[in-house]
Amino acid sequence: MSIFWWVVLALLALGFFWAIGVYNRLIRLKNQVANAFGQIDVQLKRRYDLIPNLVEVARKYMQHESETLEAVIAARNQAQTAERGAAANPLSAGALGALAGAEQMLGGALGRLFAVVENYPELKADQTLRELKEELIHTENRVGFARQAYNDEVLEYNDVALHFPTIIVARLLGFTPLDMLASTASEAERQAPRVRF
Repeated sequence: MSIFWWVVLALLALGFFWAIGVYNRLIRLKNQVANAFGQIDVQLKRRYDLIPNLVEVARKYMQHESETLEAVIAARNQAQTAERGAAANPLSAGALGALAGAEQMLGGALGRLFAVVENYPELKADQTLRELKEELIHTENRVGFARQAYNDEVLEYNDVALHFPTIIVARLLGFTPLDMLASTASEAERQAPRVRF
């Protein structure tokens, strides 16, 4: 064999091993994204477990607010269903979008519940409710940090998958860019609230 063919074989071998390295790196990054979603999943389950307890404590005092309490439970159940779908496929943009929408509805329902709680001084003073509310706030913070970690992992994966020349291997093997989790869905939600006196 001539030197030319040895050089061609060496280049092909280098290209082959480089493609294997790119593939392995993309798999590792995708696994890190899935793991980061798993951390969100743990915190969401924790929150879903706290909400029925919160509603039960509020139910003792708020007999006339059953509609608000039922809305919270319905939103929690919908979010929990969306979370199961996202947990089954944490790299699916559709599943993550459904989860984000359901979480937004749950946040709105909880906000209405806490607004109604303000009208019940005995309920506001209830130690169990205060502890559950505090635990829910801590859990919300953990969810926020887990979402940030997830977005960091998605950013790293997308950076690798979209840079040349790795994009060639990524596209040939079906590695597509992933969506980040957004805390807001529209420009109106990004606006700071206005306070008027």
